[in-house]
Amino acid sequence: MLKKVAFVIVGIVALFLIVCLFIDGEYHVKKTVVINKPQGEVYDYVKQLKNQREYSVWELKDPNANHTYTGTDGTVGFVSAWDSDNEDVGKGEQEILAMTATRIDYELRFKEPFEATDKAYMEILPKGEGQTEVIWGFDGEMPYPSNFFMLFMDMEEMLGGDLQQGLDNLKSELE
Repeated sequence: MLKKVAFVIVGIVALFLIVCLFIDGEYHVKKTVVINKPQGEVYDYVKQLKNQREYSVWELKDPNANHTYTGTDGTVGFVSAWDSDNEDVGKGEQEILAMTATRIDYELRFKEPFEATDKAYMEILPKGEGQTEVIWGFDGEMPYPSNFFMLFMDMEEMLGGDLQQGLDNLKSELE
């Protein structure tokens, strides 16, 4: 009887691991807003990571979080680190990886309440006379076998609302 139970348990674990091989763990979420300001003005504001404290939903969840900075804000290599007792904010850091005239790429390194490294970006595109379209995107991956949870999680729903609220806050801040 014990052998049968062990065989069933091993079978369930094996099935779980095999199913995980076929689940895509990557996710991509992006949101957009149009701001009634010229592209250069919006870009100059957005490239400063410290300014995210004024519009990012995650920053606004704990305005008293401890922040440390390394490098020159608004340049490649600048790192903004945070440490908060609020588990919705946690502990981590964001680094500017690359910059062009219309795009800024970031790496987010989460440390608490979970560990993960993800990519994010902001595109700041001229939209028309005195208008700028801002796209905030987030790219991540759930590693194997954690990717199993992608069957039950809608990352668009989980992250999309916060990204959109952050963009709406940015629009209010700049207009």
